[in-house]
Amino acid sequence: MMNIELTHLSEPLAKVVQSPPAGHELFWLGQAGFLFRSASLTWIVDPYLSDHLAEKYRHHEFSHERMMPPPIAVTELPDIDFVFCTHHHGDHLDGPTIEWIAANKPNTRFVVPAGIALETTQFELPAERIIWAEADEPLALDSDFDVVPLPAAHEDFAYDELGHHRFLGYVFHVGPFKIFHSGDTIPYDGLNHRLVALHPELALLPVNGRSRELSERNIAGNFSLAEAIELCRNLRIPFLIAHHFGMFAFNTIDPSLVDAAAHKVKPVVNVLKAQAGVRYELRDILDSR
Repeated sequence: MMNIELTHLSEPLAKVVQSPPAGHELFWLGQAGFLFRSASLTWIVDPYLSDHLAEKYRHHEFSHERMMPPPIAVTELPDIDFVFCTHHHGDHLDGPTIEWIAANKPNTRFVVPAGIALETTQFELPAERIIWAEADEPLALDSDFDVVPLPAAHEDFAYDELGHHRFLGYVFHVGPFKIFHSGDTIPYDGLNHRLVALHPELALLPVNGRSRELSERNIAGNFSLAEAIELCRNLRIPFLIAHHFGMFAFNTIDPSLVDAAAHKVKPVVNVLKAQAGVRYELRDILDSR
């Protein structure tokens, strides 16, 4: 059984990660990005640590100026075993970030949806260090690290010409813990069935929602906060870390809504707000007895 302890960092994240991890821990990097550490492994999901989208969309109707700075610079990252990408959008597959990692962390491997192989060729990633992920095909990445990629619908499923999924989520099984990072997605038929079989104890879900206005302008949406909580309630996932807000002004929610919702559903679901400058430490209650 999992429990999560929150610690507000007294030092910058860059300094914290210079020391050994406090067991199994994770840190929010903003948007959908998370840094995970255990005694034997360090991995990242969707690190957006640059500001390249601000320039790319400088004259776009939707500004992509960052609302929050990166909690750590890419040059301050520790050694990383794996970088996971959920899809090709620039705040998830961040070219400047992954290219720096590839050039400066020679042992890092990159787990990327097979359906975005074409987009990935524009980046300088050594082919031998890329692991192509496909939905429902488990990956045994280390002796104590198994990963199951799942389809994601952002807001629909998308495939390449060979039928490979372009949007993925991942269920990470590390030590005694199972963690679901959904990628960018909305609820879809088949998701609950897959998760029941995998029974994660922690879900990392985007809660910025969606709207017709944004969809018509090619800004795909995600779970609403209510949908994310309902998924965890229905599947008895005891912990939810709500994220994907506070990065771009046109596509966010008020973070205080997460706090308000948390009070209403606890203890059925423990809803935690993603926060920079916080350590989320995963503890195995059974082992601690």
